[in-house]
Amino acid sequence: MTTTATRPGRSDDDALPDGAALPVADPATTRRAALRLVRLDGRAFALMLTLNALAAGAGLAGPWLLGRIVDTVRTGGGVRAVDRLALVILVCGLAQLLLARYARYVGHRFGERTVARVREQYVDRALALPAAVVERAGTGDLTARGTSDVTSVARTLRDAVPEVCVAAAQALFLLGAVVVLDPRLGLCGLLVFSGVFAVRWYLRRAREAYLAEGAATSALAELLAATATGARTVEALGLQERRTAASERAVERCRRTRTRALFLRSVLLPAVDVAYVLPVVGVLLVGGALHGRGGISLGVVIAAALYLRQLADPLATVLFWAEQLQSSGAAFARVEGLGQAPRPRAAAPATLLPHPSPEPSPATPADDRIDVTAVHYAYGAADGSRSPAAHRDVLHGVDLTVRPGERLALVGPSGAGKSTLGRLLAGIDAPRLGAVTVGGVPVAALDPAALRRQIVLVTQEHHVFLGTLRDNLQIAAPDAGDATLSAALAAVGADWAAELPAGLDSELGAGGHRPDGSQSQQLALARVVLADPHTVILDEATALLDPRTAQHTERALAAVLKGRTVIAIAHRLHTAHDADRVAVMEEGRLTELGTHDALVAANGAYAALWRSWHS
Repeated sequence: MTTTATRPGRSDDDALPDGAALPVADPATTRRAALRLVRLDGRAFALMLTLNALAAGAGLAGPWLLGRIVDTVRTGGGVRAVDRLALVILVCGLAQLLLARYARYVGHRFGERTVARVREQYVDRALALPAAVVERAGTGDLTARGTSDVTSVARTLRDAVPEVCVAAAQALFLLGAVVVLDPRLGLCGLLVFSGVFAVRWYLRRAREAYLAEGAATSALAELLAATATGARTVEALGLQERRTAASERAVERCRRTRTRALFLRSVLLPAVDVAYVLPVVGVLLVGGALHGRGGISLGVVIAAALYLRQLADPLATVLFWAEQLQSSGAAFARVEGLGQAPRPRAAAPATLLPHPSPEPSPATPADDRIDVTAVHYAYGAADGSRSPAAHRDVLHGVDLTVRPGERLALVGPSGAGKSTLGRLLAGIDAPRLGAVTVGGVPVAALDPAALRRQIVLVTQEHHVFLGTLRDNLQIAAPDAGDATLSAALAAVGADWAAELPAGLDSELGAGGHRPDGSQSQQLALARVVLADPHTVILDEATALLDPRTAQHTERALAAVLKGRTVIAIAHRLHTAHDADRVAVMEEGRLTELGTHDALVAANGAYAALWRSWHS
């Protein structure tokens, strides 16, 4: 199966340009995605709003009844009347507590279900990304979006939605209650909106600040991941100081972006704190003046002051989460932006809808013949990269036909375009000009699942997933039984698997058996056997094996793949010697094509390579 590509392990044959970051969704797209999430669980969201409204309504009784108690005492009312009012306050307070608690429970359940949808969608989208897109963007950005950004979104959906709904309902009801008590005092409550100016100032700047912070975090993660993965190369080439300096610059950029976000909060929070105090001061001053003239009772003034004093808590909650929403909104834009990344033309983006409309069935190849017609290709051109490499072809007018059942060897010097052509044949990339078809259907237009059932690319890079040996093999054939899995391992000479203490149930990776480079490569080849494609592209698939093991594995694999099309990209020319035909690549062009004997006799580029390899 196609193996995971990482920057340090990338072949020097076809280096990809860096800097093509994954896209970020615009505000309109982010809002539509958020509304779509709400609609998917609309009943729970409506129930949460209703419960919050009831809880806020129950909370209004306390200050009003307290004002009634003050007026009752002033007019000489008895203890019983006061006790009755106090009992009603207690009942209303208990009702508010229960309603608010259940509202939060419903809100948290809504949040958890919604977070599950976001995570599932993110995984679907990440797995659907073409390998070329991941390579150009870097795994650091993808990792940061799938960890810190998704976690930020999850926290907001789980906690912010119910908290903000409760607080917003309370604030609206409290302001309404002050207006009902006395419209003149209600005007004092409007002083709370003096903080709107600070909030607007903050909101205009916060999104860009948090997006910059997220981008800096992704860049740092990518740099650290690349340095850790290529640690031996860094040490061997004496690049420690350069990598340390680059890391320090990335850390400094993170510090600057976070400092910018902290500055915005340091301006916002004090300004809003003042806005909380002004309405209470205004009610006490205006209410005191009106009471002195007999225009309002003391109980009404006290009730209004208490309402506006209580307004500080829900507004503080709304403000706190509004600040957090800017951060999580930027994170959600980065998560949602994954759906806008370039992808195969036949692959539709993952959707949040539970039952998306079925896509039209793609065309079915008529046979297994592969045709490459006048193909030109430049890295980055397909996804709009501005890199200079995006405007420079690495393949120039390549024409090639691979017959069903043929064993074709692609040879040539490093940088000739062999691996690039292999990626086009496997449908990982699409040509800039020309066409690559299988059975008359463009390879890049095939559904990814259907493509992998027909053409499989195995590179010199490999990946062992955490889990058992059986789990790693069943990636290629989920329904395969133990006998089939063992036969696949035997076919590629993986005798070491039989010696594992738990056999197919042995854990691989941390805490279990750690396969070395040759064992990992044999595991990748065993997946090819299980996938059972009609065409296999081997891009130096045995490069990490010692020569003796490589020859043994290649012989075993050749026996298994008999009757199938095999395209071998190789530097070891014994592979070309055994092929039906040899295609020679030079500077992105196909310069020679024929049998080994014919090309040696022609005394051209291949003959020179053959003599050099034997010298």
